[in-house]
Amino acid sequence: MIGDKLLITDYHRAGAAQALELIRTKLTDGVTLAITVAGESGSGKSETGHVIAETLSTEGYKCLLLGQDDYFVLPPRSNHERRQEDISWVGLGEVRLDLLDEHLARIKARGGESFSKPLVYFEENRIGEETVEAAVFDIVVAEGTYTSAVNNADIRVFIDRNYRQTKKSRLARGRDPDVAFLEQVLEIEHGIISGHKARADVVIAPPPEEQG
Repeated sequence: MIGDKLLITDYHRAGAAQALELIRTKLTDGVTLAITVAGESGSGKSETGHVIAETLSTEGYKCLLLGQDDYFVLPPRSNHERRQEDISWVGLGEVRLDLLDEHLARIKARGGESFSKPLVYFEENRIGEETVEAAVFDIVVAEGTYTSAVNNADIRVFIDRNYRQTKKSRLARGRDPDVAFLEQVLEIEHGIISGHKARADVVIAPPPEEQG
């Protein structure tokens, strides 16, 4: 997503290192590995996914990072307004997970033609597109709240921090237009995403100050 900002800390680097231990055991020449990084809002999905992809790129692997934010049905401001009109809009139906899953399958196939994927411009509140060369990647990392739900993942990483624990980091990113309403949204998301932990191959614990 164009316009997003990342605040990478030692916590994200440590979580990525934990995931990389398993990822490196699964790397095989000629096979594209699909990794998902899921968790609640502000848990560090984007940052952890970025560190994973960046680290593997420095090791010589061709990596692609996909963000779930690009696969929302509506652009950010419009999606927020739709939620305000109807809180039941919050959930898996907001996201084109089927399209993300299709794109993961195409990238993993390695022999496919290039394709267009959505690309969100946050400040402009619009969804454009960009071209992906499907056949050139060794690793694809998909990060986002519900990415554990896709079928074409080889390794699922789950960041085990709930929205109450992540409030400080969410505020630091400055993307919450209405904090009071957002708490309602996050409670609904929490009910959905907490069930996805069971699908994880790697679970990243909260930082020590959030535990207990």
